[in-house]
Amino acid sequence: MPTREKNGAADTLTFQATECAICGPGIPAQELYPANFDVDDITPARFSARRLPDRVHYRMVKCARCGLVRSDPVLDEATLAYLYKESTFDYEAETANLKATYGRYLAKLRSLSRRQESLLEIGCGDGFFLEQALAQGYTTVRGVEPSEAAIRDASPVVRDQIVCDVMRPGLFRDGEFDAVCLFQVFDHVPHPEAVLEACRAALRPGGLTLCLNHNVESVSAHLMKERSPIIDIEHTYLYSPATMRRIFEAGGFKVLKQGHVRNTYSVGYITHLVPLPARVKGMALGTLQRSRVGKISVPVPLGNLYLIAGRL
Repeated sequence: MPTREKNGAADTLTFQATECAICGPGIPAQELYPANFDVDDITPARFSARRLPDRVHYRMVKCARCGLVRSDPVLDEATLAYLYKESTFDYEAETANLKATYGRYLAKLRSLSRRQESLLEIGCGDGFFLEQALAQGYTTVRGVEPSEAAIRDASPVVRDQIVCDVMRPGLFRDGEFDAVCLFQVFDHVPHPEAVLEACRAALRPGGLTLCLNHNVESVSAHLMKERSPIIDIEHTYLYSPATMRRIFEAGGFKVLKQGHVRNTYSVGYITHLVPLPARVKGMALGTLQRSRVGKISVPVPLGNLYLIAGRL
């Protein structure tokens, strides 16, 4: 792990300022919420997929010009890379539901695509969606995932097709893929415009990208405000439908379809997300884990958005 500097008796971490990924530097921002974490909160467990929401976050601000919400400042990229590399990926119980949700939106992409041979997923975890893409007819699938533990847990069918890395220019050949997918990943990246540039290069001309992530303007986000699970230290940027469209258009894409997501989740996982006192939530989750009710899958609008865009 990158060395922490010493400041008297207390450890400190290195942070870097962020800027609006749409408007660029020098644009004023309104503070939404002050930071509420300590040095001891910075662990790989806090950067692990589907962890129990704990309401720990950076200082959150909103661009005065375009409304893009972001964390500012954030941990330096070397520290973030270490945290994601050492993170875990434990949501086997929800894999079938995630396949159902993501599969629905892949079907939407396929309905707009002329070629459906090669697909890349960024932040693919243990590769469960890559298996879903094969089931829907793609012949070549590749994944990018920083978590070593997640790749070790991947099925032998797709494990060798996953690169342990983050998406960056030159990682794949130009024009290699018909589709690029990002599920609950775009909120996490420190330089979304650079990720879009790398995605665009990896797509063939006319290739499509599918992005699914949190909607900062959802009803639940408005009602819960700072208590919303999306106000989280893992999230560098949070998007609305308007800011998602703007950043993709600025990145050389034409938005073809956009809308709200209908997720499929178990009753147990929905309870996992609800902001309840820790003791009450622990008791509720324990009860649901022991009962059939907790395993019941239901379609719910949980405040996510999707966007399908074509490379210009």
